[in-house]
Amino acid sequence: MRIKNSTVVITGADSGIGRATALRFAKKGARVVLASRDAAALETLAADCRRRGAKALAVQTDVADPEAVEELCESAVGNFGRIDIWVNNAGTGVFGPFLDTPLEDIQRVVDVDLMGVVHGAREALEQMRAQGEGVLINVASMAGIIPQPYTSAYSMSKAAVRALGVSLRSELRLARVKDIHVVTVSPGAVDTPFFDHVANYTGQDTRPIPPTYSPDKIAAAIVNVARSPQRELTVGLIPKAMVAKHKLFPQAVERRMATLTHRKHLKATQPAPPTKGNLDRAAGDDATGRRGRKTGGHGGRTKTMARRLLVIGGAAGVTAFAAFRWRQ
Repeated sequence: MRIKNSTVVITGADSGIGRATALRFAKKGARVVLASRDAAALETLAADCRRRGAKALAVQTDVADPEAVEELCESAVGNFGRIDIWVNNAGTGVFGPFLDTPLEDIQRVVDVDLMGVVHGAREALEQMRAQGEGVLINVASMAGIIPQPYTSAYSMSKAAVRALGVSLRSELRLARVKDIHVVTVSPGAVDTPFFDHVANYTGQDTRPIPPTYSPDKIAAAIVNVARSPQRELTVGLIPKAMVAKHKLFPQAVERRMATLTHRKHLKATQPAPPTKGNLDRAAGDDATGRRGRKTGGHGGRTKTMARRLLVIGGAAGVTAFAAFRWRQ
């Protein structure tokens, strides 16, 4: 898909991955349609995109509302005539033991992280079928591949996003549609304001599990996969190695992930009162944040050469073991 002069819709565009993705597409000469709940943050971003020479449209949208997403699609087509790329990026989350997490919070996460993708996919694919081409990109997560404790709503929603992608690709293939592509992108931990505003019922403060990747790294991957679509994309050396290992040793990797989540995601030394975070409201003054306050200053720079070598060595070991098992 050619990026220059293409029309790109991005949900969850006000911060983090969405913001970085919008700026990347704008720099490439795309026409960007920016969606989130925070109108002020969107207007600021739209101005940034225009300064990069792009046409930009801000549309306040709650992706959990199907009528709002329909209006988003209509605005994009009404202003630019078509939709070439749609990025379902909007997401939220809640931390807490399953039985201690309010049911309405679980429902809200599913409404945004899963049904928001469903709403976007329906609008995007209908328009793309009329055009005969397009790329739909759904942002999932490593938590959808290797689910974590204390994030049941988020993990199951992201797993469902991956399953949706498989189903949609199958339907397009059976319908002999060759020029419409559905891509699932699964990042690891990303240095965004997500953890600054997440709902939390664990009684402890939350942090991302290092290493954290920069939003721009994920954005670059999204732009590249829009240009050259593929089925699924896991971003980052360590996430890729974990996925490979999980295929061979699922129980061991899931146990390790549970331990890492308990030890690294939660800070027992920093008690935290129950909070609904930004489930029912926009993040406000921090919505335009490029990165998070809770990443310990990593800023996505934790991928040192030592880690790279460790991951490469681990991946090589996994590959060698897989080859050995295949020969048996």
